Amino acid sequence: MTRAAVRIAKFHTPEIIIGHESLAEVPRAAVGLGIRRLMIVSDLHVMGTPWYPEVADRLRSSGLQVYSFTSVSPNPRAPEISAALEHYESAGCEGLVALGGGSVIDAAKGVAILAANGGHILEYEGIDRARRPLPPLIAAPTTAGSGSDVSQFCIINDVDRRTKVTIIGRGLVPDVSVIDPRVLATMPPAVVAQSGMDAITHCIEAFASLAHSRLTDTAALSAIATAWHSIERLVDDPADSAAGLDMAYAALEAGMAFTNAILGATHAMSHPVGGLCDAPHGAINAVLLPHVIRFNADRDPRPYVDLARAVGIGESGSDRGTADRLAERVTGLALRVGLPGSLGSLGVRREHLEILTSNAMADACMTTNPRRPTAEDVARIYLEAL
Repeated sequence: MTRAAVRIAKFHTPEIIIGHESLAEVPRAAVGLGIRRLMIVSDLHVMGTPWYPEVADRLRSSGLQVYSFTSVSPNPRAPEISAALEHYESAGCEGLVALGGGSVIDAAKGVAILAANGGHILEYEGIDRARRPLPPLIAAPTTAGSGSDVSQFCIINDVDRRTKVTIIGRGLVPDVSVIDPRVLATMPPAVVAQSGMDAITHCIEAFASLAHSRLTDTAALSAIATAWHSIERLVDDPADSAAGLDMAYAALEAGMAFTNAILGATHAMSHPVGGLCDAPHGAINAVLLPHVIRFNADRDPRPYVDLARAVGIGESGSDRGTADRLAERVTGLALRVGLPGSLGSLGVRREHLEILTSNAMADACMTTNPRRPTAEDVARIYLEAL
């Protein structure tokens, strides 16, 4: 039976440049966007790799004035966005290059929001709160999984409330995404695993989303088939160029799927955990995803049958049984790539469940989950995942 999709679909992507040596295209993209003075947003890990000097040198060689902000943390904090904005404005910059993983790209989006709209970044929590056009943004991801380089999402850590806030808007899609699989060779295996499971979660949540369409379905099914069979290869050897190219394409397609279909309860529940415990986003997703699959499948298991088929999982005697099998295999895959099997191992305790539940229920990603959970449902899922 064909699942109903949204009646009118919009599919938004940036200009995408993908392939080995594609970092060489960053200066051309900047010039094409009319940028003369730009700020590279990055982090200390990327600063220790060859990629930062390569990009910076190429930009300078193209006659551009280059500034930088590299104090971005995993799970970027609101104060970091304010500090980065000061650097951006004091240098008189006209655009940004985000060179890093999802945290770096989200931080650059935060700077772009404030550069155009002013105020404090946490004021933009929710959907379409940033009204003015953002300055040009080029994203060059150094991980394969976040999808931030093609997405309309910006996730910022509210250190006071100890949760992550979700900012969504079509204007947050970068102008250009430059995806060079060479950069994946410098990822630690743990980051490969975390980002890869994030991509797989994007596929599953986008495919099951209330806002899915035929375009997002196609991207999600293609991406999960590739990621499922590539993630272990890249974890075992981040320098495997073929596995890196496969995961780069999978992360790209997964990003295109979820930015247009939005996500679901896994991400809505993951964001508060990341804010509370400062744990890796992909690791949290890997723990929660099987529980959310089972919860949603109680109402409608059909999306998970299609997803199971895409990764080569044979059907059981019922659609619900097949969904359960997919959930079990997700757990098995996460454990094989070295990720934790419980929220407790990430620092979550029973006394945290009330605040986590409250924050998850308010997260924008919950609106497109295929089954609307109650607060009691969410608390129960958290408890099961402990």
